[in-house]
Amino acid sequence: MEKKVYFKGIALPYLLLLPQIVVTGLFFFWPAAQAVRQSFLREDAFGLSSQFVGFENFVDVLSDPTWLDSAFRTLIFSASVAVLALGVALFLAVQADKHIRGADTYKTLLIWPYAVAPAIAAVLWLFMFHPNIGIFGRMLNALGVPWDYKLNGNQAMLLIIFAAAWKQVSYNFIFFLAGLQSIPKSVLEAAAIDGARPMRRFWTVVFPLLSPTAFFLLVVNLVYAFFDTFGIIHSLTQGGPGKATETLIYRVYTDGVMNLNFGSSAAQSVILMILVIVLTMVQFRYVERKVHY
Repeated sequence: MEKKVYFKGIALPYLLLLPQIVVTGLFFFWPAAQAVRQSFLREDAFGLSSQFVGFENFVDVLSDPTWLDSAFRTLIFSASVAVLALGVALFLAVQADKHIRGADTYKTLLIWPYAVAPAIAAVLWLFMFHPNIGIFGRMLNALGVPWDYKLNGNQAMLLIIFAAAWKQVSYNFIFFLAGLQSIPKSVLEAAAIDGARPMRRFWTVVFPLLSPTAFFLLVVNLVYAFFDTFGIIHSLTQGGPGKATETLIYRVYTDGVMNLNFGSSAAQSVILMILVIVLTMVQFRYVERKVHY
């Protein structure tokens, strides 16, 4: 039975919302507005003078072949991270949902990596796959595999994909496990009585019921890959070798912080924000059709 809450006045509801509104305004809307304003300006390296240039910064960015390469690289990176993180998390959630000894311990250990900061996660992978000091890096070289992600762009891209996906698996695992535990056992028992084998039960019963969770996580993981992987890339490869791992978010940092090209960096931020918004809208327009609520 639903219980509704009624407030005697209008002050208390707005007062309860005020902290969230203030935080969102200060740390999202205000920086976004400043980025949009700055994208129409051309400033010197010290910020002492500025000139309104209209859409020149956007034209320069979109006509730059290296930026287009970074955009294509970002799409490949984001899709790979999302697919890998979702796939591994779903597999682990299905295994953890089974009645096995020590299941609670496994669930706790699988959740822990989410508490690790991106830069710390990158350092962990660096110590594992560094060609000189990393245990797996040295092992690969000893086995005859020429492993050196500092010189090989493809290896560097694989490394940041695996590191970023590993960092996100725990987040996905929590939601998938909650979704699996909310599925009525009677539905699965009825499917088993009808003769459906475990794999068929999963694809015809379990996965359709998980589709709202999977769709939500798909959107979250793509946004994560676009924006929240800067720390991993910066700590592991710094966009190299030869810009092989320079994604759009890292290019914003390179142009704005290192090259002090504030107008171009702001324009890239706005373009990246628009790309993510459009990508999210496309997902809601087409992917959500296959979601069963």
